[in-house]
Amino acid sequence: MITEAILRDELRAETPEVYYVPEGTLISPAAREYLQQRKIKIAKGEKPSSNPSEDKAVSSEKEEAAKASNAVAYKYTDYETGAYYPEKPEHMTQLFGNVLVVKNHPRILFRGKLDSLQALIVLDQAILAETPGNEKLIRDFGELLGITRELMRCDVLDEEFKNDMILGLTHDELRARSHDPMRFFKIKQMVLPDYTMGKAYALMNQLRTAIRETEVAAAEAFREGTKYVRGDIIEELNRLSSAVHIMMCMYLAGQYKE
Repeated sequence: MITEAILRDELRAETPEVYYVPEGTLISPAAREYLQQRKIKIAKGEKPSSNPSEDKAVSSEKEEAAKASNAVAYKYTDYETGAYYPEKPEHMTQLFGNVLVVKNHPRILFRGKLDSLQALIVLDQAILAETPGNEKLIRDFGELLGITRELMRCDVLDEEFKNDMILGLTHDELRARSHDPMRFFKIKQMVLPDYTMGKAYALMNQLRTAIRETEVAAAEAFREGTKYVRGDIIEELNRLSSAVHIMMCMYLAGQYKE
């Protein structure tokens, strides 16, 4: 696995335009963010060489190394220690690829929170579907569900998360409406929930708090020392809670009536 420490040592005296990650080699989230901060592109495969004979020599060396490594039968790598395992220990689970962590690792706890969040959204949709006239609200819940599923996919595959809009609003527009609901919806800032506001409003409030809990779990999962990796995931969860707050304001303003 390529770690941030390896990159800092390797790139101490140079800043290439592209850093090549060999096929089958993993790169840690911290290493990926380090390259992004230095504006170095990431590409899969071997670094091109202007010397064909050199390429052949390197290829031959790698083939020999691969043969030698096959003599040692291991399937999994420990994310924390780099240790190898021929079989997956029962107390561990896959973080991504063949990389293992203990089942109570913060990254796995975060995924559990995200999984529970998705289950809550589906349950909310089922409850809302029991009452006619909630179709628009159910569709917006569906958009949130799709985003949480994409967050999970990007975390598991160690891919960058990209999303510019929620509920048809940019992140800046979400922030503006969340911070000033009176201006946009004629609704006071963060009206305290009450049972008289109805089941739909109560469900949205519960969802908002669940997203906040997931965001806290993400902050813990992606903290490495004094800094945080996967800011893309943490930021989107923050935007999701703002989106639900906006949905609550829209509901009180009568914008979900059909």
